Amino acid sequence: MKIELREISIRDVVNGYLNNDEEGVVGYSGNLNIRPKYQREFIYKDAQRDAVIETVKKNFPLNVMYWVKNNDNTYEVMDGQQRTISICEYVHGKFSLNFQYFHNLEKEEQEIILNYKLMIYFCEGDAKEKLDWFKTINIAGEKLTNQELRNAIYTGTWLSDAKKYFSKTNCPAYNIASSYMRGSTIRQDYLETVIGWINNGNIEEYMSENQHKPNANEIWLYFQSVVNWVKAVFPKYRKEMKGVDFGLLYNEFEHKELDSTEIEREVTELMLDEDVTKKSGIYAYVLTRNEKYLSIRTFTEKQKREAYERQNGICVKCKKHFEIEEMEADHITPWFKGGKTTAENCQMLCKQDNRVKSGK
Repeated sequence: MKIELREISIRDVVNGYLNNDEEGVVGYSGNLNIRPKYQREFIYKDAQRDAVIETVKKNFPLNVMYWVKNNDNTYEVMDGQQRTISICEYVHGKFSLNFQYFHNLEKEEQEIILNYKLMIYFCEGDAKEKLDWFKTINIAGEKLTNQELRNAIYTGTWLSDAKKYFSKTNCPAYNIASSYMRGSTIRQDYLETVIGWINNGNIEEYMSENQHKPNANEIWLYFQSVVNWVKAVFPKYRKEMKGVDFGLLYNEFEHKELDSTEIEREVTELMLDEDVTKKSGIYAYVLTRNEKYLSIRTFTEKQKREAYERQNGICVKCKKHFEIEEMEADHITPWFKGGKTTAENCQMLCKQDNRVKSGK
């Protein structure tokens, strides 16, 4: 890959700057694609954005940026998007610094900013080299998420349409399901979660198969179906529902007849059960009956010792003596039959017998 270091003035970079959904984000007289499809949305907070402008005004050096040369002699920002947009937005009057917009500055101050030289590496190479280099130099600024890296590999018409639904501030997915979803839309958390749902965790496979499809209608309709199903099956919203992998439950149970009234009764009961330490797991448990989702409260060391002494170190199953470290605590009356995690309901089994019992 060919790499060349150049100095480019802010005046040249901000010339022709345009930032909108239809045309994308461009600058450098229309020859620079500031936000390629594989790049993240603008995520700088005000303090980070302002720090960039302060650095320029004081003529301090900014970290080097990377542009990639395309076959048509245009360029795209490989690294430095956040800093570039901060500078362009300020010069074009989109925000103020210390209550002063760019147009409020004295002519001399404006010229200092416009004449500031950005240090930019110009890179040339094939598509694979560009993406490999993109991953390598992604150390300045905020680290890319796994999904942002996937976006770099599987960029195309499908991804562009999917991001419209899942990757924008106040996007449709956020508006209808923010109460159920964790993470940030602009950091691609929603998109990653939903792709994982629709293809049962095989995110790369799904993106590869759909990369060049004209739209993302399938996944958008799927997502809406999941949300509607959740609202029907669990009509009473609780904060514990946020972040539950409802898509995976939908995949397994969408065609099964479920009694939402009975489900709500059981959810309420489990929410009050002090032995259930992971309340968000209740939603998966009431459908799957797998106790692993609940993280049932374990016996304390004191309760274990009390049961061990009561049994004189004898395993109640095989009737052999063991040291306490060789034994494990077990519910006499199983939790699912109403047994509580109390000293009276604790018995000590040797590890072998406990595992045999747990496997039944």
